[in-house]
Amino acid sequence: MKEYRILQGGMGAGVSDWRLARAVGESGEIGVVSGTAMDVILVRRLQLGDTDGSMRRALAAFPLKNVAENILNKYYVEGGIPEGTPFKQIEMYTMTPSVELQSLTVVANFVEVFLAKEGHENPVGINLMEKVILPNLASIYGAMLAGVDYIVMGAGIPREIPGVLDRFAAGEDASLRLNVAGADKDEEFKIDFSPRLIMGDKLTELKRPKFYAIVSSNILATTMVKKTKPAVDGLVIEHNSAGGHNAPPRGGIELDAGGEPIYSEKDEVELEKIKSLEVPFWLGGSWGEPGKLKAAIAAGAQGIQVGTIFAMCKESGFIDSIKKAIIEKLPDVFTDPKASPTGFPFKVVKLQNTLAELEVYLKRPRICNLGYLRSLYKKEDGSIGYRCAAEPIDAYIAKGGEREETEGRKCLCNALVANIGLPSIYKSGYVEQTLITAGDTLKKIREFIKEGSDSITAAEIIEILLRDISPSKA
Repeated sequence: MKEYRILQGGMGAGVSDWRLARAVGESGEIGVVSGTAMDVILVRRLQLGDTDGSMRRALAAFPLKNVAENILNKYYVEGGIPEGTPFKQIEMYTMTPSVELQSLTVVANFVEVFLAKEGHENPVGINLMEKVILPNLASIYGAMLAGVDYIVMGAGIPREIPGVLDRFAAGEDASLRLNVAGADKDEEFKIDFSPRLIMGDKLTELKRPKFYAIVSSNILATTMVKKTKPAVDGLVIEHNSAGGHNAPPRGGIELDAGGEPIYSEKDEVELEKIKSLEVPFWLGGSWGEPGKLKAAIAAGAQGIQVGTIFAMCKESGFIDSIKKAIIEKLPDVFTDPKASPTGFPFKVVKLQNTLAELEVYLKRPRICNLGYLRSLYKKEDGSIGYRCAAEPIDAYIAKGGEREETEGRKCLCNALVANIGLPSIYKSGYVEQTLITAGDTLKKIREFIKEGSDSITAAEIIEILLRDISPSKA
């Protein structure tokens, strides 16, 4: 049986898209698509005309023809909408989403995994965030319909997911508990998903994918392996040098002179203890560099999770201008303690000087129209509300939030979608700005690119990463 050594990271909203995951799979390793905001991404791709026909090809393979046709009829625009035209919006998720929104989410994740698996026999995974919990059940089910091989999830403690996979594989309903601010201790709130509600008489048993939890501490790793029923199938041990959201430092956030969170030895994972858990594990965050795979295997790891370097390759979903600017400038990466509405530190690429970028961003009208990072709270009348620290400040305060919680927050939902060329456009003419995230290995990208070239492919990255291990282990 083949030993896979490279697990491609799930990045952004559509940075780890089906093209990148397929390219990694075609090169003999494990490709992973990002499942974040797939409903919005699908409908915007369709509104831009689906120029290569990939969305329509995948939609034609969806088991329920009428559901796929309804999406096409509602969102597909032949030739694409005129430049500068606002996209048609979809509803935001709540704890009681409509059947239409759940169906769209199922289809969108099916499409991405279906396309990623085309043309090769290697496994494909999907990366989801515990912090973006409301769409996760529909996203997982859609990915399973397409035969996804791995569910990879971090940004929280996803202990319920293995049980969800068991239930979905058997065609049964599943639910996830929701964290609601202000709820009483004995109150329980859930979001439910019924495969039968979507599939009707087409409901069948499905292959159960493996579940890998992304963790950054020995305590959480032990919890996921020994206290989760059923146990996880593996772990991704992610260092705080990784891109995107980072776990906060143990003991609370203190900032250095540059304004970044201070991490210490207490935040380092003891790999011998991880090895003793006796499950496969991958090392992520600054492990995606030439020569490090051999060291990871020697430490007992199955292999390495690689994100940032793949984000800069030809097949990634980042718009070309972003990749070109980063490869030319090799900018710094700043761990921003306030950017994310989640409160988790978030890596931000400083393509320009910080003040210039901040001035541009501060001109953005605060609006929350995608809502993936909204949190839930209990209103005085007992009903459930939704708020985000990046929404209009007065609205956030009116919902019981504190003003200081809004300081420095940025709308990651809109920014991450803008990064892949699908920005929200408003009647005022304002176009959502990009906000790029990457890990600390960004500075190493030139080590992968041949002299005289200004780009690299996923296959070339994999070849370089595998050089330091014997062919029998590759």
